[in-house]
Amino acid sequence: MPRRSIPRSTEATGGLIDMKTGRPAERPVIPILCERIRHFRTLARLEQKELASRIGISSNAVSNWENGRGRPDINLLPSLCEALNVSIYDLLAMEDPSPRYSSVEQALISQYRNLSPGHKIAVDQLMDTLLRIQEAENAPQLRRLIYYSKSLSAGFGDPSEFDDEGEPIFLYASRETERSDCVFPVNGDSMEPDFHDGDRVLVARIPNAPDLKHGEIGAFIYGNETYIKIYEEDGLHSLNPRYKPLHFSDSENVYLIGRVTGVLAPSQIATDEDREKYLLLHPEETRTDK
Repeated sequence: MPRRSIPRSTEATGGLIDMKTGRPAERPVIPILCERIRHFRTLARLEQKELASRIGISSNAVSNWENGRGRPDINLLPSLCEALNVSIYDLLAMEDPSPRYSSVEQALISQYRNLSPGHKIAVDQLMDTLLRIQEAENAPQLRRLIYYSKSLSAGFGDPSEFDDEGEPIFLYASRETERSDCVFPVNGDSMEPDFHDGDRVLVARIPNAPDLKHGEIGAFIYGNETYIKIYEEDGLHSLNPRYKPLHFSDSENVYLIGRVTGVLAPSQIATDEDREKYLLLHPEETRTDK
């Protein structure tokens, strides 16, 4: 712990001449603790005898301390501080590490002490909420998407039911998640090697097929099933050559769910802690009808 820069109370030289050099003799250096004892005793207007009496020692001991011929036992320091009305940090010329409160903070503490027990609980709860909100404001940015548990190729039945499905999933904000709206699990190996069974894909919802260009990968409802496929002019194609294309025909309805923007990595899913912080700032995000 750093020491304070405090002027020494003794002079550099005494009133004697060194006969060997003919110059003023230097006074022996007195330890700072000894100087501080004399300094605070003088400020307190105490005689050496009175200080000695207060801490239960002889006046000669105090005189020896102040002249640098001895130092107080460490066990006497608390009594010495009490007698001189100073802190141990003042006595040892060290910075006090305890918190220092401004006048405004001291006034708030004083007001808090005057509150009734019930009002103190209310203030405690408000402070806890404000601190949690402040912490949440510094948390990572999240994006709320909708997770559909029915996998791509598992079948939806009536496509009009699509918008009523799903639950919120909270992801860390990134370029991929910013341009996505929902998440689907993948079932099967028709899109390997890029998309594997069990993967979860990010999908950007778009209203109709012309918004998806040929050669892009999309999520589709084809007939009574859902697929992740490459959109081509003649139909829906797989990456895995073992699967034949699904060709469009007048007798089958094809619906575009959206464009596949990427595979969701586990690290992109927000932790429970970060999700709770986000919902503290955005309680409306718990809705599933968004």
